[in-house]
Amino acid sequence: MRLQSLAAVTGLILALSGCVNSDGLRPQGALTDAATLKDERSLADITLSAAAWPSADWWTGLGDAQLDALMAEALQDNPSLAVADARARQAEAEAGMADAERGPTVNAGAGIQGQHLPVTAAPSEMGGGHFSWFKNARASFSWGPDLWGGRRAAWEAALGQQRAVEVDAQAARIELSGNVARAYVQLGYAYAQQDVAKAERERADALRRLTRQRVTAGIDNHVQLEQSDAEVASADQQWVAATRAIAAARSSLAVLLGKGPDRGLDIQRPPPLKPVALLAPPDLSIELIGHRADLIAARWRVEATRQTIEVAKTHFLPSLSISAMAGVAAVGGTNPLQWPARFYTVGPSLSLPIFDGGRLRADLAGKDAQYDLAVAQYNQTLVGAVNEVADGYNAEQSAREQVVAQQRAVDAATRAWQLAEQRYRAGVGNYLEALVVRQQLLQAQQHLAALQAQQDEESVRLIQALGGGFRPSAEIADTAIYPSFHLSH
Repeated sequence: MRLQSLAAVTGLILALSGCVNSDGLRPQGALTDAATLKDERSLADITLSAAAWPSADWWTGLGDAQLDALMAEALQDNPSLAVADARARQAEAEAGMADAERGPTVNAGAGIQGQHLPVTAAPSEMGGGHFSWFKNARASFSWGPDLWGGRRAAWEAALGQQRAVEVDAQAARIELSGNVARAYVQLGYAYAQQDVAKAERERADALRRLTRQRVTAGIDNHVQLEQSDAEVASADQQWVAATRAIAAARSSLAVLLGKGPDRGLDIQRPPPLKPVALLAPPDLSIELIGHRADLIAARWRVEATRQTIEVAKTHFLPSLSISAMAGVAAVGGTNPLQWPARFYTVGPSLSLPIFDGGRLRADLAGKDAQYDLAVAQYNQTLVGAVNEVADGYNAEQSAREQVVAQQRAVDAATRAWQLAEQRYRAGVGNYLEALVVRQQLLQAQQHLAALQAQQDEESVRLIQALGGGFRPSAEIADTAIYPSFHLSH
């Protein structure tokens, strides 16, 4: 009879399991294969190297001890890193909670309670009509077997999110180091602008004195004098702008260091930096997957959302739970530790969704959409990364070539100034002509300083585009939890 009843219950469950199902629901997104992103022609003129990725402390290649110290200070004290680290710890705790849900729960407790029950509620032999103590001790057990792997999938989803947030924290460090380097470059450029502005003011003053003398002698008129005054005013404006740029760069560095504005005032003038020379890897699009923190984090999020789909699917299936409780209880002066004071309950329970108004299907459809979103974001990040690196190489190379060309222009302007000054001292040329040539030299020097700063910044951007020296740890790249990201249906 019992076997017949069990068979009937099992058959009923199997029959009802078709009432709520996930038929027809599946995600649509597909991960882009990095090998399909062609970059050969874009990198055709760039030297390739199998070991050209930036090192973790890439900024040391810029050759500035003060910058090295600023980097160490920023990576230790910047508040944004504390936020990223706190998020990583929070994600770790959530993964721990998901892991704990996979195991049984055991609780124990004991208590004593004084009570006075009326005789209308309990007979006298049960304590009614007088005060008595109720004493008890108990232990409970509950466990839901992971029949379909839903709890494991939930743990792996939480673990994937934890890994993604950990990588985000490293990405924040890479971004911070790049921002510090760029602010430092801007500080050096602002000082170079100030040097040019100072030299231009000296030149404009000399021109104004000479023009005033020529006006007094009747050689020039007041138009030329007003023009020389305008050049002096323009030089003053350049000086003020450069001074403000220095203050702004120092303030930016103080913020990045996590300090007050006075910290920026202690930063000395940067010496000329040497751009870091980097070469393109042979398989750029493929190699970026292992060196870009944002790509690795995006891949982890894809895997995490894939696991949430598996969790949602298990909600359509029967679930089993087992619970038990045992203990002792006694009223009044009865000893609760004797054998007759024992009590216990035990029993499994089985549940199966039959009709839910479409809630489970809507939940699974939402998880599919989240997966598609994660895939689309990964694909977008991958495409952007490959193009960012290719453009970064071209921009850095262009800036390098422009610096070389502009350096030739500065050298030529320098020689012209020297010749003009020699002609003036020899009495062949006049000083006014020499001052005009001097202005051309200063303009060339100003343009060179701007190009050198641009080259330094493009070098830093390229380093960031290549992952900023990021190397995923063995734990982050664990293939046991981080598989090929293929979604089966």
